[in-house]
Amino acid sequence: MMGRLLSRGMLVGVFAALLAFVFARVFGEPQVNLAIAYEAAQAALANEPPEPELISRGVQAGWGLLTATVLYGAAYGGVFAIVFSCVYGRFSRLCARPLALWLAVICCVVAVIVPGLKYPPNPPAVGDPETIGVRTAAYFIMLGLSFCSAMIGVVIARHFTPRLGGWNANVLGVLLYGVLVAGLSAMLPDISEVPADFPAQVLWRFRESALGMQLVLWAALGLGYGVLAERVLEPARA
Repeated sequence: MMGRLLSRGMLVGVFAALLAFVFARVFGEPQVNLAIAYEAAQAALANEPPEPELISRGVQAGWGLLTATVLYGAAYGGVFAIVFSCVYGRFSRLCARPLALWLAVICCVVAVIVPGLKYPPNPPAVGDPETIGVRTAAYFIMLGLSFCSAMIGVVIARHFTPRLGGWNANVLGVLLYGVLVAGLSAMLPDISEVPADFPAQVLWRFRESALGMQLVLWAALGLGYGVLAERVLEPARA
């Protein structure tokens, strides 16, 4: 049973990644091209020689982006299937479809939206190469803190469910999660390396497309996996 659920999770993850790839190609890549053009113009003004292109732009925006997105989707689909298997019938009485959708919403908030609010994605030409290690470490620390805060919220909600009821206990867990991530994120350093003359519209559109890509992936994963899991776990309902 676990193998069947895991394989379906990875399959849906690949499908969701293909949808996210199409979204990124249509909405994200034009902003990347604009950012690269800005970087090239700044280098020309400074009389700096162009950097050697190890991988062509066409490969980056085509097969490179597709490969990375598919691997990302398959990995998250497998992890999502494992989490779903642990929650289904043990921590939740929801049926397969609504449970998968709710889990996708929670995972998107915890793993994407909350870390992205503290350290949003930036296009090329934004950021100092010498600080990439610090920025990467800070982002993953924020990601880990978000997960830990979510687990604490779940434990507290389950602990107070018999006393407060399911709805009140869940609201308490969500509020506790919000307080924890707000306090912990305030302790992490702020990183702002956007050049003063960088086009604000390009930056905003790039971040919109990056968030939209994640929303497409997690929405497709939650909806698609619920259908396949229902056929395995609840054949009569399916």
